[in-house]
Amino acid sequence: MAATTIWIPFLAGLLAGLGGTEAQQTTLHPVVGRLFVHTLDRETFLRLPEHVAVPPTVPVTYHANLQGHPDLPRWLRYTQRSPHHPGFLYGSPTPEDRGRQVIEVIAYNRDSFDTTPQRLVLLIRDSEGPLLPYQAEFLVRSHDVEEVLPSSPASRFLTALGGLWEPAELQLLNITSALDRGGRVPLPIEGRKEGVYIKVGSASPFSTCLKMVASPDSHARCAQGQPPLLSCYDTLASHFRVDWCNVSLVDKSVPEPADEVPTRGDGILERDPFFCPPTEAAARDFLTDALVTLLVPLLVALLLTLLLAYVMCCRREGRLKRDLATSDIQMVHHCTIRGNTEELRQMAASREVPRPLSTLPMFNVRTGQQLPPQVDSAQVPLILDQH
Repeated sequence: MAATTIWIPFLAGLLAGLGGTEAQQTTLHPVVGRLFVHTLDRETFLRLPEHVAVPPTVPVTYHANLQGHPDLPRWLRYTQRSPHHPGFLYGSPTPEDRGRQVIEVIAYNRDSFDTTPQRLVLLIRDSEGPLLPYQAEFLVRSHDVEEVLPSSPASRFLTALGGLWEPAELQLLNITSALDRGGRVPLPIEGRKEGVYIKVGSASPFSTCLKMVASPDSHARCAQGQPPLLSCYDTLASHFRVDWCNVSLVDKSVPEPADEVPTRGDGILERDPFFCPPTEAAARDFLTDALVTLLVPLLVALLLTLLLAYVMCCRREGRLKRDLATSDIQMVHHCTIRGNTEELRQMAASREVPRPLSTLPMFNVRTGQQLPPQVDSAQVPLILDQH
């Protein structure tokens, strides 16, 4: 009863707090075909006074989903390294995702178990800038996806890549973790990273250096374990370790030929001199085949049954035949032994002799004298000392 008295006010206060919590709403404007990154900071969700700083040791985790659905849309991904690090929503929307999408985010304070909701209204629109038909994707093995999602590392990568792709105005198109592309989780050794794929687009053609890296000769050298063909200075080496054997270039400046639409015909095949259609099969009576299939195994089984019955029932020797085959002397000897044994048993059962002393409970082996009845047999040894 005391426990009920304690829990009722607690649940009432919890429900009142949840009822009074209103989800914050933020409007964002992702662009089709461009990288979208939104950081989930603890400062945004933890409702503290302005003059109070958020403690860095407060663990906070997030759960995000599309409104009315249990998961995020297919173009949007969520990642967070640990409860003490910020979370990220990132991805690249496609033309099919154009429009309005509402993302519901709930922050969980792992210390106080408080929850704070937030709504992100995504107004996805088309790109207003120039087209980026030249796209290159690089595998950076020295970073995790959370380390390149902030604006500072991403800008540093574009600046360093500009030394290999000149003159070009580079833009980030997409960032994908290597684990989402079939990569393996690295060993827990210092310096090992998961790796991240960074896709960059530009309106300027590829440089000669990038074309040489992605050439078939360079891939052939990588397959043999040799370094790829890199004719220019690697300006990314100071901050990023790029796997030049996993560089892919896509040129969308040349439109792809449209697929030919198949022409519908009348459904009648043209006459082919080499095609011989099968003739109509004559009617057949399968009664004979069915009888043979069923009766032959039954007859064989019946014959085997009769043979087994003859062997077991008609070929037995019997007791009379065994007695006739045994000599008279052996039969008399056998009957004499059985008769004598029965006679001895009857004599032993009918004799009246005193009980052997060895079977009595207490006795003296030397004199044969039994103990008096007043002696406690539990205190006397089994065989008395012979004096």
